[in-house]
Amino acid sequence: MNMKKALVTVPLSFSLLLPTTASIVSADDHSPAKPTVMTEAVELRASLDRLLSEHAYLAVETMRKGAEGAEDFEASANALSSNTEGLSKAIASVYGEEAGKQFKQIWSDHIGYFVDYVKATGNEDAEAKEAALQELNEYRKDFSQFLEKATGERLKAGKLADGLQMHVNQLIGAFDSYVAGDYEKAYEYERKAIEHMYGVSKGLSSAIVDQFPDQFNGTKAVTPAADLRSNLDHLMSEHAGLAMMAMQNGIDGSEDFKASTQALSNNTDDLAAAISSIYGEDAGQQFKKMWTNHIGHFVDYVKATGADDEEMKQKALDALDQYRQDFSMFLEKATEGELKSETLAKNLQSHVDYLITTFDQYAQEDYDMAYETLRESYGHMFGAAKALSSGFVNQYPEKFSSDMPTEMPDTGMGGAEQSNNFTWIILSVLAMLAGTAVFARKQSQNQ
Repeated sequence: MNMKKALVTVPLSFSLLLPTTASIVSADDHSPAKPTVMTEAVELRASLDRLLSEHAYLAVETMRKGAEGAEDFEASANALSSNTEGLSKAIASVYGEEAGKQFKQIWSDHIGYFVDYVKATGNEDAEAKEAALQELNEYRKDFSQFLEKATGERLKAGKLADGLQMHVNQLIGAFDSYVAGDYEKAYEYERKAIEHMYGVSKGLSSAIVDQFPDQFNGTKAVTPAADLRSNLDHLMSEHAGLAMMAMQNGIDGSEDFKASTQALSNNTDDLAAAISSIYGEDAGQQFKKMWTNHIGHFVDYVKATGADDEEMKQKALDALDQYRQDFSMFLEKATEGELKSETLAKNLQSHVDYLITTFDQYAQEDYDMAYETLRESYGHMFGAAKALSSGFVNQYPEKFSSDMPTEMPDTGMGGAEQSNNFTWIILSVLAMLAGTAVFARKQSQNQ
C-alpha cells in the first residue's frame, strides 16, 4: 500500500478562515435583536465545519479502502491530502505561513501514522500496530501544545489532548471494526468521528474569534443562529457523504453495503425522531417515508447501472426530479417565502447532479474525477445548510436571539456538547414549521 505524499490541488469553493465581505453581515449591519447566520465569525466556523468534518470522513473511508486493497485507494488518499492542503492554508491565513507549514507537517504526519496502522494490520504485525499507536499518542501531545500556543492559551493542551485521543479512538475503532467484519459498528464509529469534528470547529473558531476580535467585526462564532447552521452543516453533509459511499458499495457488491445503507437510514432517523417529538409519531413517519423514498431513487439508479438498464436509470432520475419540485415547494410554504421554491429546486438539482455524477465517474473507474466531484458534492451541502438556516432565522428571529443560552466550549473540543445542542436547535426549527402545518397537509394530499 502506498499513500502518496505529494498533495494534489483540487478546485474548491470554500473560503479560508479569514473572511471576505461577500454575503456576510457584520456587527455594524445588524442589531442584537436581529440574529443572522452570515457573520464573519459564523463563516469562520462553517469553513472549519467543512474542512474538519471532511477530514474525518475521508480518513475513515481511505483506511477502509486501504484494508480492501481497493483500486480507488490512491484517489481517496489524494483527496485526503488535498483536504490537508486546505486546512494548512486556512491556518496560515490566520497565523502566518510558518504556522501553516508547522500545521501541515504535524497533520500530514498523523495521517501517515494511521496509514502505518493500516499496513501493520494487513501484515498482521502487532508490534508495528503498537508503534503506530505510540506515534499517534506523541502526535496528540505535540499538536495540543501547538494549538495552545497558537491560540494564546485560549485552548488548553490537556483538554485538547483528550479531545484528540477521542479522534484517534474513533478512527481506529472504525477501521478495526471494519477489518473484524463488524460493519455496523464500523459505521457507528464513522458517524461519531464526523460528529466529533463539529465540536472541534466550534472550539477552535471560538478561540480564534476571541483572539482576533477586530478581524471578525466583534461578531461571535457561537450563537444560537450559528449553532443552527452548524447542526444543519452536519446533518446535510453527512447525508451526502454516506449516500455517496452507499452508492459505491452498491455497485461494488460490497459486504458492508447493508451497513452503509443503515448508517444513511440512521442519519434520516435523526431528523425524523425530532419531527415526531413535535408532530407525533405519524407525522414523523410521514417525513421519514418522504426522505427515505428520495434515497431509494438513488439506490434504484445504482441498480439500473449494474443492470445496464437505461430506461430504469431515467425512471429513477424522473422520480428525483419530482421529489425536488415537491420538497422545494414545501420549504417555500414552510418558511412563508423566505426561501424561494425556484432557487431551492435549482439547489436540489445540484445535489442530485453531484451524487449522480460522482457515482457515474466511480462506476466508470475515473477515480480521480470521482473524488474531486465527491468533495464538491460534500461541500455543496454547506451552502444548502447556510440557505436553510438563514431562512429559518429570518422567519423567526426571536427564536435565535443572542441572549439565548450558549457558551464557548471548554471541553477539549469534543463532540458531546455539539450533540447535546443538536436536539434543542432542531426542535426550535421544527416548532417554527409546526405553525404552518404545511408538511402534514402536503403528505396527506400525496397519499
